[in-house]
This record gives sequence, structure tokens and C-alpha cells, in this order.
Amino acid sequence: MADEALDQPPDAAPSPSLAPATPPAPATSSPAALLRPRREAFEHGLLPIPKLIFPEGMLAQTLAQLKEKLAASVPDGRVRAAALAEALQIPQEQAALALGTLAAVLPAEDPVLGDGAMDGAAADIRDVLLFLYIQSYKRLVPRSAHKDSPAVADVWPSTSAFDGYLSALSPIQLVRSNSRRFMPSQADEEIHQLSFLQKHMANILTLLADSVEGEGDDSLVLTMETFEHLGFLVQFSEGTSLSQAATFFANSDPDMPAVPVPAAQVLDWMSQNIAFSLEYSSERSVAKESNQQTMSDLDVTMAEANTSHSRNSTPSANPAYYRNVTFVEGFSKTSVVKHASDVKGNSIKVLNCHDSVIYILAPLKYATVYGCSDATVVLGAVGKVVKVEHCERVHIIAAAKRICIANCRECIFYLGVNHQPLVLGDNHKLQVAPFNTCYPQLQDHMMQVGVDPSVNKWDQPFVLGVVDPHDSLSHPAGVADVKAESATCLDPDLFTSFLIPSWFGDEGQEPINCNPFPLPEIYEAFQSKKRSALEDIQKMIRELQLDENRKRELAAALHAQFKDWLYASGNIRQLYCLQGD
Repeated sequence: MADEALDQPPDAAPSPSLAPATPPAPATSSPAALLRPRREAFEHGLLPIPKLIFPEGMLAQTLAQLKEKLAASVPDGRVRAAALAEALQIPQEQAALALGTLAAVLPAEDPVLGDGAMDGAAADIRDVLLFLYIQSYKRLVPRSAHKDSPAVADVWPSTSAFDGYLSALSPIQLVRSNSRRFMPSQADEEIHQLSFLQKHMANILTLLADSVEGEGDDSLVLTMETFEHLGFLVQFSEGTSLSQAATFFANSDPDMPAVPVPAAQVLDWMSQNIAFSLEYSSERSVAKESNQQTMSDLDVTMAEANTSHSRNSTPSANPAYYRNVTFVEGFSKTSVVKHASDVKGNSIKVLNCHDSVIYILAPLKYATVYGCSDATVVLGAVGKVVKVEHCERVHIIAAAKRICIANCRECIFYLGVNHQPLVLGDNHKLQVAPFNTCYPQLQDHMMQVGVDPSVNKWDQPFVLGVVDPHDSLSHPAGVADVKAESATCLDPDLFTSFLIPSWFGDEGQEPINCNPFPLPEIYEAFQSKKRSALEDIQKMIRELQLDENRKRELAAALHAQFKDWLYASGNIRQLYCLQGD
């Protein structure tokens, strides 16, 4: 194998392998034809479960043995949770989590797998192998962690036994130390992902290939169906399928099965496309560094956001680099609204926003909230995964299939989720509560992305470990893992509904005043108690026997108190921001 020295010990039994040739430049030089890593797999598909992650020196050999074991136990080529649990020697609930996570990051729906939770859910063995392979991926780390900076040492308390090892940076640290420029850009991460695929592609193809009679490279072949499964890892930026882009499968007669192709030929083709994409991306990255830019071609700096775009606009991207992601980044002391018409693609990233209110009133597949503090983020409907990471004193309101919470502090999550919230990393003082808002199009958006309002597992967190093996900073040698701190349920007496201003809605549609997720009985009881108290106060005021002067004085006093509250709470700024849009 190309990575024999890395993925097989010296005494390993020999196996059919591929050796990549030095790739020529691909036939096309158009940026629109660049091969890209599928970010969803790397961003939302990694689980910090130790038994899913194999040592790099044994990776290919271990997965080959696992393939044989699974193939023997699943003759239909479909892996169920019980079979995966048995093969990996993990609890069945962790195996079910792995299949559910795989379902959430597949490029297309698999009707047999569904969302991974239905009875009999089973994944294609090829997808399972690819999913397990990328569990060995290590995320790109910041160029400087600033863990000893005296300017920020008092903000992110060192109460954890793992402090000094974890890569978590407080959002306040990010602001005070200006360390955003040290964080990997989107382009940096993509280059890192492509480099991982380039290094391991020979082993990946060997793992997927079928053995046939022949010698050397001719003994391993890939069918067109198996080749398409590589779409789990890579895609062309303009949306062309892999089999149509590859000359050896392009324009195959749909009525005739395509002839299997030697894996060595596939490796040459993949290698040349990855090499070309890496060269092109690296050149752009160097140009960016020379111009002292801090963001990739799809990122937007605050200067650009404030001078080139209106508050709620999305920066336009070169179509050749269009990755179906909308960014809301770097906002402070303001409010931002995104409707469905404002969101380009099926994913959104809310990054490094502080002391702000962010409304994402749109149907999405993926959402990421990263590095925010003292903010409220409303996510309308997310059909795959929400990931919230490195946030502090943030309120997240989300209707979603799944949510993953990592390395957060003093945050409250108001959730309508169909699966157990996944909690991992170095968390402190997290609280969860039922979903608490609505807007006119919410139920339509939930229906579009498949979020079921009759199922809400907001109060059933699934807790994994503190140490993330995918992050080399947080996985030092010799440090044992412990279970992450879980979330507690918000006191029902502190639960309130969150009102989205009516001017955000479609003017032609009547507002919907009901929460699509039924409230638990105890929360509903406290809400009813508060409504009754308000009605009693309103009735008492109406029944007061006052002359006109005293009525005006009472109204003035109420308005003054309300205005004082608006200023004290910071909500006055939100009113000014939103009415100005």
C-alpha cells in the first residue's frame, strides 16, 4: 500500500494493495471542476468514542479485518446496530449513535437506514467502513492556543483537570487576544482534509474494492456503485456526480451494468484530482496570507460585513468555491435576521458573535454555532445536525433532528429535538429546556426538513467523554478520559416563551402563536400560572377608579419602568437594530 509503513506493522501479513503513480495534471484546469472534501462528514461525522478510532499504524489492517467480520455476519451487506456493537465490542446504544451519526452525514438519504433510529435501520457496509476510516482524522489545530495569555487567564476558569490540554478557547479569549487570526480558515481546513484523503486514498480504495482473479493491481476492482460511495468523502464543486466526472464510468449505458474498473485506475484518477485541488487551494491560501487576509474566500471579515454588505446580507462567493454554506460571523452588539431567501445552500455557520441576537428563520440541513458569547441564537428548523461548540452564556433555541454540544459554559438550550442531545467535551453549568418559540413558517420549515414535533428528547442527554481524540491538543498521551458534565433541566419557574417580532413573518400569512412542540405538563403549569398572574394585574388596573390625570400618571409610570427595563436588559438595542432593517 501507499501507506504501508503507516498502516501496517512490519510483520503484517501481505495483502493486495495499490501504489499510486505520480499523477499528471488533470485534463481540466477549470476551478469549477475542483474536487472538494465533503465538509459535513468531517465536521459532523466524528464521534469521540475510543473504540471507533484505531491507531494509524494498524488502521488499514484493522478495518480490513472488521470488513471480513461484518461481511460474514451481514450477508445482505447491511450493518445493523447489534452487528456493529458485536464487531466493535461497544454498547449497543453507542453503535446506534454511530449509525445515526452516519445517517446524518450521508450525501443522500438511505431509505433502509433512515435517520438511524427506526426499527431495523441498517447501513451499507461500504458507508460504515468509510465512516469508521475518517474517525482517525485529526482536526487542524490553532496556530497558537494562547492558553497562558495573562490578558485572558481570568475569563475561562481553570477548574478542569484537563485544562492546559483541551483546545477550548473562551469566546472572550478569542475577542481579547485577537486569536481569530490564529484559527484555521475554511480554506485551511479544506486543505487539511484533502491532505488526509490524499494520504489514505490507496488504503480506502483497497478497503472498498472487490477481489477478482488476476495478478497485482488487476486483482482489485471497483464497481460503479461502490465508486459512488466515495461521494461520502468528496464531491465536485459544481455538483457533478463522481461517476459522471470519471472518464471510466462517464455516460455509461443506464440499461447495462458498468464494467468494474481496476482500483489502480481509480486511484490514479482520484490522486490527480486531489493533487490538482490541493495545488490550486494552496496557491490561493498563499496569496491570501501575502495579502494579510484572515478569512478564506467564503469567509467575511467584520470590515467587509460593515462596509460592503448590509447587516443581514450574505457575502457572495465565487461560484467555483460555492460550498452551500452561509456565514454569519463576527457580529457584536446587534441583531441579525436570516430568512429562507437569505440563506444560500443548506448549511449555516454562526461564528464569533457576541452580545447579539441572531435569528435564522429558515429550513436547513446543518447548522454550526461556534465561539459565541452573551448571545441568543434562534435556529428555525434543522433537518440533520446542529453543532454548538466553544460558546459561553449563550441561549440556543433550536428545532432540529439532532444537536451536539461541546465545550460550552453557562449556556441554556431550548430544544425541540427528535434524538437525544449529544453532550461531550469540557462543559460547565449547561441547562436544557423545552422549545419555547414560534414564527409563521416554522411548521412548514420543520415539515420540509423532516423534524417531527411529536417527538422531543430535549431532557435525555447522551453524554460522552471530555477528551476528544480527534483534537491532538485535547488528547495528550497518558491522559485518561472521564465522562463529560451533563446538562440539568431548567427550573420550570424560570422558563419563558421567546417572542420573535411579528414583522419578521410573511405579511400574507397569519402568525402562529402556538409552540409546535407540546410543553411538558410541569412547564405548561408554570406558564399558565404566569399568564393568570398577568391577567389578574391587567384586570386590577382596568378596574381602578382613577380620574384622567391619575390614569395618565399611571400610564407614564408603567412606560418609564418598561423603558428602564429595555435599557437595563439591552433589549432597547435590539429594537433599534431590527426596526432599522
